[in-house]
Amino acid sequence: MLQARGGIREKTAMKRLLLALCIVSVATPALAIKRYNVQAMSCAAIQQAVNRDGDAILRWQSPRNPSLPIYDRYVRNALFCSPNEFAKRAFVPSKDRPHCAVRTCADISESLFFDD
Repeated sequence: MLQARGGIREKTAMKRLLLALCIVSVATPALAIKRYNVQAMSCAAIQQAVNRDGDAILRWQSPRNPSLPIYDRYVRNALFCSPNEFAKRAFVPSKDRPHCAVRTCADISESLFFDD
């Protein structure tokens, strides 16, 4: 009888632990990536933010249609990309430069056909 009670307690504790891990794993990614409006930042500040955070969502308004926001995920290096991706040079507009150099993840198959 004593053994059965201990087994039930262990199962209950395991269920609670599993539930807590599921909740934490779902909530964490949503908080992980920072977002920046690059048109209010200097190029140096954008590069510093991406390098500090590892990855970030950079956002700006379309020059052709100002009501249309443009955004993408930019990374410090390939360690922040999926295994089938590499860190490719890209450019975003900043407060002080029309073309600020950053990196974004691109599929490896792109590098077979295009040089960066």
